[in-house]
Amino acid sequence: MASIQDEIRQEVTSNDIVLFMKGTPQMPMCGFSGQVVQILDYLGVPYKGINVLANDEIRQGIKDFANWPTIPQLYVKGEFVGGCDIIREMFQSGELTSHLNEQGIACKQPEQN
Repeated sequence: MASIQDEIRQEVTSNDIVLFMKGTPQMPMCGFSGQVVQILDYLGVPYKGINVLANDEIRQGIKDFANWPTIPQLYVKGEFVGGCDIIREMFQSGELTSHLNEQGIACKQPEQN
């Protein structure tokens, strides 16, 4: 039987973008998860949302996996990118779009003010 760490590793390596979140992309259950969903949806990138509230093992396991204490957690091409504050800052600076493009993931360019 695979360990929860193996299951998490399988998810982050078999999907280009994975968001471990509270709730689902269609119905986020916390504001921080909702903000990351809004950013990803705005950029028009496909991603897999994994609801940590549906499985306590995953909820704790993902914190251990990344050694990061909070949810949501965003992974791109198997690499932990960050939580809500980091993703929001990267989005606002344009760094998130650049990172996604460097990883071969096409996304909509945010409008510059």
